[in-house]
Amino acid sequence: MRTISIVTPCFNEEANVELLYDRVKAVIATIPQYSFELIYIDNASTDNTVKKITALIERDKSVRLIVNARNFGHIRSPYYGLLQANGDAVVLMASDLQDPPELLSKFISQWESGFKIVAGVKTTSEESRIFFMIRKAYYALVQRIADIKLINNFTGFGLYDKKVIEIMRSLNDPYPYLRGMVCEIGFDVAQVAFKQPTRKRGITKNNFYTLYDIAMLGITSHSKVPLRLAVFGGFLLSGLSLLLAFIYLVLKLVAWDSFQLGTAPLLIGLFFFSSVQLFFLGLLGEYVGSIHTQILRRPLVVEKERVNF
Repeated sequence: MRTISIVTPCFNEEANVELLYDRVKAVIATIPQYSFELIYIDNASTDNTVKKITALIERDKSVRLIVNARNFGHIRSPYYGLLQANGDAVVLMASDLQDPPELLSKFISQWESGFKIVAGVKTTSEESRIFFMIRKAYYALVQRIADIKLINNFTGFGLYDKKVIEIMRSLNDPYPYLRGMVCEIGFDVAQVAFKQPTRKRGITKNNFYTLYDIAMLGITSHSKVPLRLAVFGGFLLSGLSLLLAFIYLVLKLVAWDSFQLGTAPLLIGLFFFSSVQLFFLGLLGEYVGSIHTQILRRPLVVEKERVNF
């Protein structure tokens, strides 16, 4: 009997962890030919999430728990949880129930047909239409500038064969962009479309910083295009500056007494070039920060405790 590991990261999800367990168990009951383990990895929750998961373990010995020493963020903790699973296949799904557990059987079916990676792709969503359009625009942008072909609207929710997990362990990336890593590995990916439901319980942990963090991580991990744009933009703007300077010189020589430069063009030019410089300095800083993170080689997660491993 082959084992399927289900990894679900959580942070202050006391309203969802029990319902997630019930829905996962309902799906498992329909495919008894597999053995399952449900691994919660808690990112140092401050509510009753850990207590509720511990109570589940007392009822069901297939449930396991990793508690982080502190909140290690929404990128490192889920990835670390994947690496701790030992099943023949590993499924990653969020604990907020926006990744439907009912897709588990479809994932396994695609895996059995030969796919090493099965990606859940949210083609539509019940979330805010504005946010969904912004996400789609981001994926389209990254798709255009990335060195590899990425999967649009893929958040990491999906199934990964044991061989894929072993490759991830060997990469030893301290701050991984899982969505890009899946495509970087090179295996054929089966895509399972679904409609993302709205969060029914609890409060989302995503904010502007977390969304910006993962967006910049995707760009800096898989594209040099922004750096090249900075170089090309610098050449074009320097050429434009020389041209304008020459035009103003000619006009001044032709009409020395009547032609006045004025302060408005100076101020506009100064602010424009300053803003462009600051933008590209910030962009360069993102790449330097990414390099710095790789060099430090800090651990993905430091565990506080493990339960039922």
